[in-house]
Amino acid sequence: MILPFPIAEPESDAAAELGRKLFAGPVDFLKGVVAMDGLPDADRVEVCFAGRSNVGKSSLINALTNRKGLARASNTPGRTQEINFFELGEARYLVDLPGYGYANAPLAVVEKWQRLLKNYLSGRPNLRRAFVLVDSRHGIKEVDRTMMTMLDQAAVGYRIVLTKTDKVKKMALSLNLALLKKELSQTWDELPLIFESSAEKGTGRKEILQFIDDTNQKIKSE
Repeated sequence: MILPFPIAEPESDAAAELGRKLFAGPVDFLKGVVAMDGLPDADRVEVCFAGRSNVGKSSLINALTNRKGLARASNTPGRTQEINFFELGEARYLVDLPGYGYANAPLAVVEKWQRLLKNYLSGRPNLRRAFVLVDSRHGIKEVDRTMMTMLDQAAVGYRIVLTKTDKVKKMALSLNLALLKKELSQTWDELPLIFESSAEKGTGRKEILQFIDDTNQKIKSE
């Protein structure tokens, strides 16, 4: 039996406006980190984005923040091996994790990054939510499953973002989504919310912004 799998519903204009204001202020690159001792102080809420190389992570971050050159993609998959921190005003961090899928990266580099990632996910108390990006054209891969397992083990709540939905015909997208639901429901008891997105078309932007804003409001009330 396939468990019910929630798809993010379109937000109202009022709710979307609250989410938009989240990124209306200053959004600046803070630093790239290659070791745990380089992490900034855990003095504000963090939301991170994870995904395979070339999944469209940089494009999504730029679309969410409405800043074209904020996050930069590497021309070589697996080349960028830093955890990049962006300041959203003075209250929160947006964190861009390195793209995984390391065909062009040396084994020693892969192992070093994996250790850093595991330590970051398990040892960052202010990391409150993660977005796992999955290419809507190709579906979930083993490295995506590994990332989700790591997040589960670190007790970090996550949501799935299907990227590049404008590159897939509607029927193919529905099929890929059904396959994703079926596979995840066989592994996870509590299934994460899915956002369908397109950085080029702006699809899903309002819903993701609203979710981040809702998360911030819940944290404030804790």
